[in-house]
Amino acid sequence: MNVLLVEDEAKIASFVCKGLEAAGFSITVSDDGNQALELATTGSFDVILLDIMLPGRDGLSILKELRERRNTVPVILITARSEINQRVEGLELGADDYITKPFFMDELIARVKAVVRRTTGETLSVLHSGKLKINLITRRAQYGDEEIIFAPREFSLLEHLMRSPGKIFTRDQLLEQVWGYGFDPHTNLVEVCIRRIREKIRYDTCIETVRGVGYRFNKNEI
Repeated sequence: MNVLLVEDEAKIASFVCKGLEAAGFSITVSDDGNQALELATTGSFDVILLDIMLPGRDGLSILKELRERRNTVPVILITARSEINQRVEGLELGADDYITKPFFMDELIARVKAVVRRTTGETLSVLHSGKLKINLITRRAQYGDEEIIFAPREFSLLEHLMRSPGKIFTRDQLLEQVWGYGFDPHTNLVEVCIRRIREKIRYDTCIETVRGVGYRFNKNEI
C-alpha cells in the first residue's frame, strides 16, 4: 500500500514512517504544502495522511483542491486537539477520517486500513498479484488453482515483499523486518528463503534481485 505522509514536524514524520514501514507500507513524505499537492495530483497513492498546519499551502486547501479536481484518494487528517473547527471543515470538504496528536501507531494503522476498505471495497486480508493469491488470515497461498505450501518464514517474507511491489528492500532490511535480526554479514537466511519461494512459485523473476542493492517483488512477472 502506497501512503503519502504530509507532515512538517520531523519527529512525528519519522515516528509515522517507521511504524508504517514496519507494517509493510510504502511511504512518501512531504513537509511542504505546495510540494504535497503536486505529489498528490501526479503520484499514485492508496491513502494520504495530511497535517492541517503546513508551510506553503495548508492541509485544508490541499484537500479542497483535490476534491475540486475530483481526486477521490482517501485522506486522513492529522490534527491537534485544539483544531476542532478545522476537523469539522475538513470532513465537510471530503476528508475520510481524522486522527488527533498524539496518537498510537496501532490506531493510525487501523484507521488507514479501515479507510481503504471503505473506499475501495477490498479486503486487506488477501494479497493478489496475477494468478498468485495469499491469504493473510489463513496463511494459505494459491497460484491459479494450485495451493502452494510455504514455510512460515517464507510466507512472511513473501507477504512483506508483496505489500510493496516494486520497492527495493536491502538484505539487512529484510533480516530486521522479517526475522527481527540486526546486521549479520555471515548469514544467508534471506538468500535461501528467496530461492525457496522462487522454486515454489516456479517463476524465477517474481522476486527480482537488484544487483548490489537488494530485492523487490516484480508484480508484472506473475
